[in-house]
Amino acid sequence: MERKITHAYVKAFAARVVNLPRDMAIEKRKQVNTLRDRLKSHIAAYPGFSLVKMLHGGSVAKGTALRTFNDFDVAIYVQRDDAPVEEAEIVEWIAERLREAYKGLLDPSQITPGTHCVNVYFKSSGTNVDVVPVLYEGDPDDRGYLIAKEAVDRTDWLLTSVRLHLAFVQARKNACPEDWAQVVRLVKWWVREQNMSSQGDKFRFKSFMIELICAHLLDTGRVDFTDYVGALEGFFDYIVRTELRERIAFDAYYSALELPNERVGEIEIFDPVNPMNNTARLYEDSDRVRIVDAAEVALDAITEANFATTNDQAVKCWQVVLGSKFRGKE
Repeated sequence: MERKITHAYVKAFAARVVNLPRDMAIEKRKQVNTLRDRLKSHIAAYPGFSLVKMLHGGSVAKGTALRTFNDFDVAIYVQRDDAPVEEAEIVEWIAERLREAYKGLLDPSQITPGTHCVNVYFKSSGTNVDVVPVLYEGDPDDRGYLIAKEAVDRTDWLLTSVRLHLAFVQARKNACPEDWAQVVRLVKWWVREQNMSSQGDKFRFKSFMIELICAHLLDTGRVDFTDYVGALEGFFDYIVRTELRERIAFDAYYSALELPNERVGEIEIFDPVNPMNNTARLYEDSDRVRIVDAAEVALDAITEANFATTNDQAVKCWQVVLGSKFRGKE
């Protein structure tokens, strides 16, 4: 039986609703580049400034941003010996230095310290840039330590590398041009729909984990990412079948022997740069069950759509996955 909802329909929906338009991405990148260029000039003029460089990370840099995106993530690399060690102190310390570097470009009120980062706000566009501190010791691959966002009552520092994370994603995009990143965006849109419709507790499934699961499915050849219907079906099937109990890790930047011997969480999806960082370390069993249950609903909907006898029935099934804006044939 021929499917009523095809790859072309999902692709058209993604272009219309899900994806960040190229011209919008370029315009917003210009604002971030303005910050980077001004900081670079200030550092050159004042060599002992303590701030080393600013690198653009996050979904826009990776090419996985959604149309609804409005916040940039950038990493500010700080000389480790010069910076305070406590989170509240370092965030305020960086805010003061950014106000100094951007004097004449931004009003000081546009630069405000937050919980884990400094927020820079562009009044003209309403764009927020979250500047995340990374303690840096000169590593050539830009490895450094950032504050774990999940830390609540203490300062936890995690080894990371914005440059290597971008290279990791780019390698998957090179292996599967356009399609791998598109499936990541579609899954992220599904998560957004879960949060829009959820009652009570927020549906927890962060973007980095989605990227790593999709990377694992691509690397192992378990999913054909060139068929968006089949790829989404494969993604949800993997979650339902494994119940997110299968360890996911990569060997691009470290050996498998460096991973923990014992389980270190209800879900184990390891950072490809740091074998000691389980990206799902703070997810509880209830979070795992909620993701698996939602994936099962999505998988059942796609399966039903594949056997639907009418277009209307198939569209309603896919709206369970992608929301009410999905209309089938565009």
